[in-house]
Amino acid sequence: MDTRARERRDFKIIDETDDHIVVDKPPLLLVHPTKPDGAITLWAELRQLLAFEIASGGQVSIVNRLDRETSGIVLVAKTTAAAREFGLLMQSRQVTKEYHAIVRGWPQWETTKVDAPIIRQGEIGTSKIYLKQTIHPRGAKAVTDFRVVKRFQKLTPNGEPFSLVKAQPLTGRTHQIRVHLAFLGHPIVGDKIYGLDENLYLRFIETGWTDELAHKLLLKRHALHASRLRIDEARDWSSPLPKELRDWLL
Repeated sequence: MDTRARERRDFKIIDETDDHIVVDKPPLLLVHPTKPDGAITLWAELRQLLAFEIASGGQVSIVNRLDRETSGIVLVAKTTAAAREFGLLMQSRQVTKEYHAIVRGWPQWETTKVDAPIIRQGEIGTSKIYLKQTIHPRGAKAVTDFRVVKRFQKLTPNGEPFSLVKAQPLTGRTHQIRVHLAFLGHPIVGDKIYGLDENLYLRFIETGWTDELAHKLLLKRHALHASRLRIDEARDWSSPLPKELRDWLL
């Protein structure tokens, strides 16, 4: 069934078969429920959308989870068999994932590979943010390939340079791309945890979005977009950089 023009709420369906559905998730939409506050989630919306399939024995199994602020491709299995297939493909690293990120600064490299293990910071020391990850020898193996797509200069008050970077994670650790880019000295624009100061994240939780945060973070969300997910020639999905990020680059 071709549903490429079909939209629901804030996400767009770009492909659908009896086995799976692929959506383009907007930023700021939670994938799974995290708090009992009734917030809208992609998972809940898909359960409503696929209510008939679920009643007939189907399911909603999200294959690649994205952070709330990350936009882009999300693959969802609709059957137990598809969920198992996709899970095995992910485990054996046969699924290619590509992201685009807007980062601070101009990298001195055109391409680079970061092979640096990642662990939750609280496991090796103190952290004000429970989910914050860090690079440490005790961490799980994490590898990401990076390539600079374009360097540009925005008319910010300090004339700060920025770059558009493509990232291909070869492993799937929490916040992997964000941690590795910060490690390279080029944090993602708008990143409240791995950017200029983690206290900005704590301030955001306490006060919400403010003019001060806007001045320091530049964007209301981190500029990370899941732009491609490929299993094989027939199952190869892509999503262009969202308009809000394209407009920001101008």
